[in-house]
Amino acid sequence: MSIHSNGRSHLFQPMTIKSVTLRNRIGVSPMCEYSSADGAATDWHLVHLGSRAVGGAGLVMAEASAVSPEGRITPGDAGIWADRHVEPVARINRFLKEHGAVPGIQIAHAGRKACAARPWEGGAHLADQDGGWPVIAPSALAFGGDLTKVPRAMSLEEITRVQDEFVAAAKRSLAAGCEWLELHAAHGYLMHEFLSPISNRRTDRYGGSFENRIRLLLETTRAVRAVWPERLPLAVRISCTDWVGGGWDIKESIELARLLKKEGVDLVDCSSGGMVPDARIPAGAGYQVPFAERIRREAGIARAAVGCITEPTHADEIIRNGRADMVLLAREFLREPYWPRKAARALGLKNALSGPVQYGRAW
Repeated sequence: MSIHSNGRSHLFQPMTIKSVTLRNRIGVSPMCEYSSADGAATDWHLVHLGSRAVGGAGLVMAEASAVSPEGRITPGDAGIWADRHVEPVARINRFLKEHGAVPGIQIAHAGRKACAARPWEGGAHLADQDGGWPVIAPSALAFGGDLTKVPRAMSLEEITRVQDEFVAAAKRSLAAGCEWLELHAAHGYLMHEFLSPISNRRTDRYGGSFENRIRLLLETTRAVRAVWPERLPLAVRISCTDWVGGGWDIKESIELARLLKKEGVDLVDCSSGGMVPDARIPAGAGYQVPFAERIRREAGIARAAVGCITEPTHADEIIRNGRADMVLLAREFLREPYWPRKAARALGLKNALSGPVQYGRAW
């Protein structure tokens, strides 16, 4: 792995992990679009993701893609639980590669936050008569707020089934041409629900102690790494803190990162929150970057910084000072698909990116 943090690194320096080289340190964070057709990607996703590749991002990750129908956040979620989902993703990935970006995907299960209406439809749990479905979680505890459904506490058989679904999703992601795989273990979804004592009240080997609460994620990571080629990067997104007393915290995240590294994880995507509906989060420019710094320093693994990173000089400072190995942008990419081009100009590195020939006169 080639990761530079010696002061010579900058936002537009290539980064190599395993056999994959990103043309810069800018990635498109997975962003749910809630616009899939029974899990299948559509023309919306081709344009949404494709425009960010044309815009110059080094990594373009498809949104959280459910490993099963019950694992969807909403009925409009992307999926990778069926073979028919492979070709629509492959079509997008071919376009991303043609325009210089590494195609990635995040695979996920929403746990107790599944079965919700799309955000623009209110976002509350769907009633059965409105197309809802049963939800599962480590324990029979509702999320709260508008997500009032009490989930079914998972049996050991169901835990094994979900692990198998993640493995099958990884295989389909590979068949679709994805070259970067991320497991979603953040934002209050299923894997995070097992990690946090707020949502995990189990008394068997998957609950209680830190070692038990991380068991599902470690086992799933190990099983996925066994089918995901060693030459390709494997990342895990975690919520580094729940932002609430008695919840998951940064110290546990650091120890988890050390163990994930031993399981073959190449990079930790450092986010936070999502466990409770009323957490007091001090959001602001770069507010999650210190988590990435600590995990790199104390766990010795590559990490990505996320969260309110909008200004080119700020993003470049994060890389130059070794605070993270790459930055992932979400909302800012929604506002500006060509953000990397804008950043290159702002940093005096206009020639760091070549534009598509069709746009040559504008570059």
